[in-house]
Amino acid sequence: MHARITGHRKETDVTVEKIALVTGANKGIGFAAARQLGERGIAVLVGARDEVLGKQAADALAADGITAAPLRLDVRDPACVADAAREIERRHGRLDILVNNAGTAGSFTGAPSEATAADLREVYETNVLGVVTVTHAMLPLLRRSPAGRVVNLSSHVGSLTLNADPGSPLANVNMIAYQSSKTALNAVTLAYAKELRETPVKVNAALPGVVATDINHHRGRRTPAEGAAIVVRLALLDDNGPSGTCLADEGPVPW
Repeated sequence: MHARITGHRKETDVTVEKIALVTGANKGIGFAAARQLGERGIAVLVGARDEVLGKQAADALAADGITAAPLRLDVRDPACVADAAREIERRHGRLDILVNNAGTAGSFTGAPSEATAADLREVYETNVLGVVTVTHAMLPLLRRSPAGRVVNLSSHVGSLTLNADPGSPLANVNMIAYQSSKTALNAVTLAYAKELRETPVKVNAALPGVVATDINHHRGRRTPAEGAAIVVRLALLDDNGPSGTCLADEGPVPW
């Protein structure tokens, strides 16, 4: 298939095997995942809320020989997401990989009893509702792929099993907005996987570990490239790979 990738210094025709969209791909884990997918010969659409930052990221990847193009995408804006889906259809006619990476920890840092619905809504708009909005818009394109893959960026802190275990390293972590949003995202992931289990589309949650990103003020122990490895692994699953799982580098993580 010939896909016309635009948005760089010049326009070129390239033959690609797969098309991937990564949301929030202008930095952090998203940018690292876009790079790693591109290094494997996949054409990457760099989803970014800020058009300038998205173009800068795509140009940086293109400078390294990666087929990449920016795509304006604010996951909180259904109209913007619908426009992005139409643009992907116009350019490529399908989508093979969707990485729902865009996320936020929000601004609330108090105790759970001090949180308001607005505090949770701020986080859920991106981490949960944004994923639903993007997935809903992109599923028709993913269904056209012979092996569609959806990877949702979750976290160990979203595991109810780990959070309920007094002996877990997460026993004293109690960020009501962020943690519950990732728990909800896990449920959303499982719901999509159950519906699509008889189709070629696989849906999984990726747990990148504690990565140094803007969310934790770059205090994470892992690099974005290390965190992106599990994302790319799930994005490139073969037909025998799992669906409806929550995976980290060390293996499955309980819901």
